[in-house]
Amino acid sequence: MARGPRYKVPKRRRREGKTNYYKRYIMVLSKHPRFVVRKTNKYIWVQIVEARPEGDYTIAAAHSRELVTKFGWKAGTANTSAAYLTGLLAALRARQKGIEYAVPDIGLHRPTKGAIVFAAIKAANDAGLKVPMSEDIAPSEDRITGKHIAEYAKILREENKLEIRFSEYLKKGLDPEKLPEHFEEVKKAILKAYGVQG
Repeated sequence: MARGPRYKVPKRRRREGKTNYYKRYIMVLSKHPRFVVRKTNKYIWVQIVEARPEGDYTIAAAHSRELVTKFGWKAGTANTSAAYLTGLLAALRARQKGIEYAVPDIGLHRPTKGAIVFAAIKAANDAGLKVPMSEDIAPSEDRITGKHIAEYAKILREENKLEIRFSEYLKKGLDPEKLPEHFEEVKKAILKAYGVQG
């Protein structure tokens, strides 16, 4: 462990692995709202946040649980498809409040090509909210719509192993081979709810 008269103990949230203060400082200096994407094992949160002297102010937000309760989403709430739809929902709400530009804030997530957090950012750009991101780093369209899951489910069905791997999907009444179609249905429902043509 580092010691000596010049050693400074890192701030609590840095020690806990929750905040990179240098990145946050740069984002706050930009004076633009932040497009914040956070992921847990079960859910995805997306918020458009503005830094104010008294603390962060949330302009708009969406939670992947809303996909289930408000739009009839039957698949997982922490996968790439759910991240895209949650990002879309948050971006449409931000656009309604006049926000046109935000800087990406992925927290301590590693910026890996095709990562779930970039699906949410891609959705924001598709919704008309400008969030800078290289197109190369976003997940592919097949991954976002769940086509790879549908193909995997088809293989498992042929091997009679579908119920073992996709029991949760089947319990909710969703055939995993139909996930891309279900994704499009939910996406259209979100766009319709906010008066956008799909």
